[in-house]
Amino acid sequence: METADLVKKVRKIEIKTRGLSQHIFSGQYHSAFKGTGIAFSEVREYQIGDDIRSIDWNVTARFNHPYVKIFEEERELTVMLMVDVSKSNDFGTKASLKRDYIAEISAVLSFSAIQNNDKVGVIFFSNKIEKFIPPKKGTSHILKIIRELIYFKADNKGTDITVPLKFLTNAIKKKCTAFLVSDFYAGNFENALKIASHKHDIIAIKVNDIRETEMPDIGLARFIDSETGEELWVDTSSDNLRKMYAEYWNNINHNLKDLFNKCGIDNVEIFTGDDYVKPLIKLFKMRGDSY
Repeated sequence: METADLVKKVRKIEIKTRGLSQHIFSGQYHSAFKGTGIAFSEVREYQIGDDIRSIDWNVTARFNHPYVKIFEEERELTVMLMVDVSKSNDFGTKASLKRDYIAEISAVLSFSAIQNNDKVGVIFFSNKIEKFIPPKKGTSHILKIIRELIYFKADNKGTDITVPLKFLTNAIKKKCTAFLVSDFYAGNFENALKIASHKHDIIAIKVNDIRETEMPDIGLARFIDSETGEELWVDTSSDNLRKMYAEYWNNINHNLKDLFNKCGIDNVEIFTGDDYVKPLIKLFKMRGDSY
């Protein structure tokens, strides 16, 4: 991609996602993602009705008058994006490829986090950790993330979701809110998800294309696995074959949702070509209402 085209694309995504996060997501985000705990704020004189357990005895003894400690919610979060950059995301039959949708969704989450004064970091993964951007604050940091989301090319083609989950568990010591953005075409990652979800607040965002859920009747067609390069000729005119494929997809989706529920993972599925704003707002609202 030429430098001028890259700058233009970055600017376009910045304007769109900044507007969405400012006007649509800011309030929902604030209520949906709480701080990590309670932090000391100040001391003040004791008032009738105050809990005596909050009395600061050191200050009370110094001034010979009861004082209490005041605490408030510690709002600042660390937000981590685990972004799938495997080859299977270079696919899309609608307006955008899956990788483009993943970039925009990740940008919206980034701007929303920054406006909430949170730190944001990114783990780009395939079947390896491709790149790690440590969490920081600031608009320039977010623009750096968006540039990486747009033009980053992975060295590896495959997908292994266990890899970013283990990296998150080991690299981020303090509890964080982590968005796992992927098409979830991967092997078993249940154990890694269970371990990571005990330490961090993980939200799964599944990005797919409608053509991955159903096989069209287009006669004899060649299918290529973008991650392995394997080729297969398929007679798509077979009603039985198309039915089997639909059942296969539904089973995968059902098992994945069962896994998320078992691990207490909030999740949302978004298709290329569809508006991702509504499902994200619904997710944010659901989390906000649950607190």
